[in-house]
Amino acid sequence: MANARRGEVEAKLDGKTYTLCLTLGALAELESAFGASDLVSLAERFEQRRLSARDLLRIIACGLRGAGHAATDEEVAQMKVEGGLGEYARIAAALIGATFGESEAANPPAPQDVTS
Repeated sequence: MANARRGEVEAKLDGKTYTLCLTLGALAELESAFGASDLVSLAERFEQRRLSARDLLRIIACGLRGAGHAATDEEVAQMKVEGGLGEYARIAAALIGATFGESEAANPPAPQDVTS
């Protein structure tokens, strides 16, 4: 099960549920792929919400690798999802949101120790 507090999301690819996470290494890979000089530049690129199919592929593939799945970009390009392009975009958006702190409410807050 994905933990949003760790920047993880779940995605169903080829009928199998995966956990994805953009680790520091995955973010460095995306910086290089997108020609971003730093994380702020990378975040600004994502904020423009103008991502190509290739961009979605790279984000999802980096998220898989960041979570420990040995998947190449070419393998991810062959994976199918229910919902088509809209679902690929949703997965990438959820992953970016979880990474850059936009999904803190996705998991409930930790229980508090209440003494009576």
